[in-house]
Amino acid sequence: MSADVRSFFGRPIIIGGGIAGLLTALHLAPEPVLILSRTPLGSDASSAWAQGGLAASLGVDDDPGLHLADTLAAGNGLCDAEIAGRILHAAPNAIEALANLGVRFDRTPEGALRLGLEAAHGRRRIVHAGGDGSGQEIMRALVEAVRSAPSIEVVEGVEARRLAVEDNTVRGVWASCSTSPVFLGTGRIVLATGGVGGLFLDSTNPLGSCGQGLALAARAGAVLADLEFIQFHPTALDGPDRPMPLISEAVRGEGATIIDETGQRFLEDLQDAELAPRDVVARAIWKHLSNGHRVFLDAREKPGPTFAQQFPTIASACRGAGIDPARDPIPIRPAQHYHMGGVAVDQDGHSSVAGLWACGEVASTGLHGANRLASNSLTEAIVCARWVAESVAGSPIGRRTRSTAREIPTPDPIPLRPLLSRTLGVMRDGEVLREAVSTLLPLAKRGDAVSDPAAVGLMIAIAALRREESRGAHYRTDFPDRAVIARRSRLTLDAALAAADNLACSPTLEGVEQ
Repeated sequence: MSADVRSFFGRPIIIGGGIAGLLTALHLAPEPVLILSRTPLGSDASSAWAQGGLAASLGVDDDPGLHLADTLAAGNGLCDAEIAGRILHAAPNAIEALANLGVRFDRTPEGALRLGLEAAHGRRRIVHAGGDGSGQEIMRALVEAVRSAPSIEVVEGVEARRLAVEDNTVRGVWASCSTSPVFLGTGRIVLATGGVGGLFLDSTNPLGSCGQGLALAARAGAVLADLEFIQFHPTALDGPDRPMPLISEAVRGEGATIIDETGQRFLEDLQDAELAPRDVVARAIWKHLSNGHRVFLDAREKPGPTFAQQFPTIASACRGAGIDPARDPIPIRPAQHYHMGGVAVDQDGHSSVAGLWACGEVASTGLHGANRLASNSLTEAIVCARWVAESVAGSPIGRRTRSTAREIPTPDPIPLRPLLSRTLGVMRDGEVLREAVSTLLPLAKRGDAVSDPAAVGLMIAIAALRREESRGAHYRTDFPDRAVIARRSRLTLDAALAAADNLACSPTLEGVEQ
């Protein structure tokens, strides 16, 4: 980082270079903004890998109320209906704004947006760009816009390691770069760091996304919400590659079916079969695999010969594995895909720490509830980015703070992946969750490279242990029924550490009760 860091004082600092971060910066223009990106823009962001597109009520047979009803149903009682309604009502205009920024959405010969269908949606309302390359196309347009914006300074190869907080107020961020650690003073920081896929062996996310934003917020004392709800996509390409290539839900929306090695459609008895909510399909596939079967996505008839044209990214991944989707069933298995939990934020994206906002997957707005409705995530990011920017613009820059830069180890989740994959996967139970807590507790306190990933894993495990029910993406084999009263969860790192300490001293759940 060659620039004089003192010249950046007071600027809003956006940590993360995906769709949420880039759009927030663009909406803040012409106010000078600093973006910290761990990698070159667009090279390692989950946003660029998104296939499914954006959900919005744009069809003549659709409206935001119908979209909201589907979202609430998928969320299994835990969505914040007011926030969800506000986001979904704003979605059509937000997509139009993206088009004005140069995003080339797929359109009909008449020029209208082409709308696709995905699981648990009652209408065709998924907007795509480049078939299954929606995230890549949106990122292309946003990166171009950011690169050409004189108000936005992008610093690549710099990773935020800790937030400086005094009296529950942000004062700046310690960051690491190739030369030496730096301290950037500001009273306005936006977390847009993505998800937690790098904590798991099987994930469709970039492996570098290991919950850094959650760790930053947690170490700063922020409240996190709904951490136990991790979505496992039912149809990842079952092969040796990691991250696992995603087979978009849109393929099933076009008629592909799920079969086993005998050709049986074993999901036929489920309501909506292949287009049931993701958690339902993922568990059914997981159980079938656990019983010794293999599972495949059969697209030979639908989409059939047009597969490569409709889904070029997926077709390319399949070809790399020696599979022709128009002729061969595609081997699949569930893989970690999206985190519904995150930093607890209000309708403007503000966290419980003054001067700290969160946007995108790292945030928990209340839109997704216990089970994200397909393609609502990019919609949430593009809508909330504007609201976050408006809130940041109206906030004080903070007072100047002197601080010595701190050298903090690069987070390393690799040693934790086997444990977290086994204990926090598609199916959970109290015994394995307690095992996770006891193993992660000393690691989270150590202060080395595994400590931040361990702290995030510990908070997820405590939240999962507290939720003694099965709801949405959180399934407890020892508590298979859904509780009558739906409640969202809230947790701080201090509370998680205290609960884990108590659990170590007690064989019962008394130490982790809310």
